[in-house]
Amino acid sequence: MIGKSSVLAARIRREIADVERVVGRAERLTQRAKFLGEIDILDGAALNLHAYYAAAERIFEDIAREIDGAVPSGGDWHRTLLLQMASPVSDVRPAVIGEESYRCLDEYRGFRHVVRNVYTFNLRPDRIEALVNELSSCYTLLARDVESFATFLDAIGETGV
Repeated sequence: MIGKSSVLAARIRREIADVERVVGRAERLTQRAKFLGEIDILDGAALNLHAYYAAAERIFEDIAREIDGAVPSGGDWHRTLLLQMASPVSDVRPAVIGEESYRCLDEYRGFRHVVRNVYTFNLRPDRIEALVNELSSCYTLLARDVESFATFLDAIGETGV
C-alpha cells in the first residue's frame, strides 16, 4: 500500500482544492442573485451545492474502496458512506472526518438528494441561501479533516505500514 496511499493522498488534495472553487462559485452566484433580485440565478448556486457534496463523496468512495476495502451499497449507501467516514476502522485508519464535519456534510447530503429529484422551480431559495451561508465553514472543516487524513496516508507511504 506504500505507493497507493501517497497517490490517494495526492488525489484527495487535488479534489479538495477543486471543491474550494465550487464554494466560491456558490457564494458568488448567491450574491449575484441577491444583487440583481433574480432568484433563478440560485439554480446555479444549488448546482454548486450539489457539486460540493458530490466531490466530498468521491473522496470518501476512494477511501472506502482503497483503504477500507468496502464501499457501501443499497438504497441508503450515501448515508452509510458518510457514517463510515466518520468512524475509525480498527487497525486500518482513523476516522476520516470529525463529528462537526459529519453533521454539516449530512445537511448537504440531504440537499444533494433534493437537487437530483425535484424540478429547480421547486427548490426553496431560502434553503439554498442558508446552505450557501454555511458552506464556507463546512468546507473549512472538511478541508481540515481530509488534509489530516491525507497526512496520515503520507505517513503510511513513508513507513511502509
